[in-house]
Amino acid sequence: MTATCYPPTIVFLYLTVAALGQTITVVPKPRSSEFVRQRLDMTAQQIESRGVKDAAVVAAMQQVPRHWFVPDRFRHAAYDDRPLPIGHDQTISQPYIVAFMTDSLDLEADSRVLEIGTGSGYQAAVLAEITPHVYTIEIVKPLAERAAAVFTQRGYDSIQSRIGDGYQGWPEHAPFDAIIVTCAPERIPPKLIEQLKPGGRMCIPVGTEKGVQELVLVTKQKDGQLDRQHLLPVRFVPMTGETDSATSHD
Repeated sequence: MTATCYPPTIVFLYLTVAALGQTITVVPKPRSSEFVRQRLDMTAQQIESRGVKDAAVVAAMQQVPRHWFVPDRFRHAAYDDRPLPIGHDQTISQPYIVAFMTDSLDLEADSRVLEIGTGSGYQAAVLAEITPHVYTIEIVKPLAERAAAVFTQRGYDSIQSRIGDGYQGWPEHAPFDAIIVTCAPERIPPKLIEQLKPGGRMCIPVGTEKGVQELVLVTKQKDGQLDRQHLLPVRFVPMTGETDSATSHD
């Protein structure tokens, strides 16, 4: 039986509906009918069973085809409860970690989100299920180019991506309601703090490559003060780029 996928070679149909005398354009989100059972089982067994209950996050994990974002040789393992290598000494995170970090940001439908470390593009696609305002930066050029190609091929038109140094953030689109970092600096980069909106949240792993890393939730108060909550021990690839350790936040 031939599976129907949306895309790979999809021409999006723009649906128009009348509401309050205006025409609203609705763009269908990327979908795949492949691995549906595995995706639902992954969400129920790996994510909901571990305490992630937010409806938008659960729905995003159920819908985003993780197999689109892994190398072909790992496609069969796309929904396993583990990270997978994607080349260039980088990995696609364990599904639970993707869901847990997304859940910690407490996103709204109009939230403006910056991701540091595009990697495979999977995390950005999950974010794009919740908000169309997703900006993602990757320092490894081949990974950035591959993720951008997947976004284009699969119809993730709302995601804005670029090659760049995550330590610098993306000031042209700041401030952000939320920042998610998928690689571990030794200290929280100050420019990311600057680009976080008052009241905003940042979920970031902090620690050395061979030492202890902690996933930290940083909330920026209205007066600029930072509240830090240590969530759980993690293991991420190190964050690379130009850091200013003299002014980084512990």
